[in-house]
Amino acid sequence: MTKAEPTIGTGPEQRPRGAARDAQDETPGGAAKEAPAGADSAPADSGDAGSADAPAPRGPRRIPALLSVAVVAYAIDLITKILVVEHLEGNPPIDVVGEYLRFHAIRNPGAAFGIGEALTVFLTLTAMAVVVVIARIARRLHSLPWAIALGLLLGGALGNLTDRIFRSPGVFEGHVVDFIAPAHFAIFNIADSAIVCGGILIVWLSFRGLDPDGTVHED
Repeated sequence: MTKAEPTIGTGPEQRPRGAARDAQDETPGGAAKEAPAGADSAPADSGDAGSADAPAPRGPRRIPALLSVAVVAYAIDLITKILVVEHLEGNPPIDVVGEYLRFHAIRNPGAAFGIGEALTVFLTLTAMAVVVVIARIARRLHSLPWAIALGLLLGGALGNLTDRIFRSPGVFEGHVVDFIAPAHFAIFNIADSAIVCGGILIVWLSFRGLDPDGTVHED
């Protein structure tokens, strides 16, 4: 004769104690114990999908390249102007390539190639604005060609800006030292050359569809 299973509850639906344990295994709480296994697999699938849609890396930022080009352009412009002021200013022009290229020192109150002689202060503010714009673009700069172009612009702008601030007749009104005198052309300096070369390179890069962040777009 077997011993009866102890029952729980006092109502009409009395169940054995073992049956109560079986019922607990079938409750939502018991099912929740198996949920973490399924939850571990879900992020893996979503991660794979996210990596497939992620854009390709654009490479490192090119700020060091921009600064290197700017420093070289600025240094060459500054050194040549110092030499011109010390050894050429007030003296006859020097023939470099016969009559086709001469070194002739002048003081230019205008922009590159003698343009805008009455806008000295405005040109100074414009050069400052160019420096600020280049600094903002540099935060998303991933293209080496763009770094070279912006470096030329920055070095040239800083070169002429230095003259505007520190040379006579006064702060923000200083005259720029020009000395490169091709035949039948305006006299200019290294900073002017850097600005023009940087501008041409930017136009070419824009025509090719290359953006400063390294991406290529098609119109």
